[in-house]
Amino acid sequence: MKYPWYESINKSSQILQGDFVLNCPIIIPPVTFEDEQDVSVKLLNAIIMSQSCDIENGKVDIILVCPYYNLEDFLPLHPTSKDGSKGSRKKVIDNLLHGNYPNCHILQKDIDLNIKDYLVVDFRNVYGIHYEFLKNHISKISNRNRLLPPYREHLSQAFARYFMRVGLPINIEI
Repeated sequence: MKYPWYESINKSSQILQGDFVLNCPIIIPPVTFEDEQDVSVKLLNAIIMSQSCDIENGKVDIILVCPYYNLEDFLPLHPTSKDGSKGSRKKVIDNLLHGNYPNCHILQKDIDLNIKDYLVVDFRNVYGIHYEFLKNHISKISNRNRLLPPYREHLSQAFARYFMRVGLPINIEI
């Protein structure tokens, strides 16, 4: 049985976990806050991380999103693959595939839906976007993609694992 990774959404303002938002406007607050201060807006490719049930039942005003990158854009940024050798590149890809980097998660490519490269979701920087703002923004997008189950749940589980890590002050020595 074949399980597709994605579906294409046409002209919809519905927001669900696993929705991709190209050029998602992220408001970056200043380092310090004064009475009148400029804020910057960063455009990122992002994926919705808030739970669909919370979104649909109006239980969240702020929707969590994480940036994602094409694998080819991600690899040069990763410290392990900085030397550019095929061996280090392969090691990073293998570690991504096996879930050995808790701060990110890899997703399949889909040429038919114009996802031409594998995608790497970055959990290190999580952003919040007001629901109404995001709904208005995506209603203007004619076509976008949505990650489907069970891959959406797999992403959600990886996200949870990243945030539930506990750093111990002393390691267990055997």
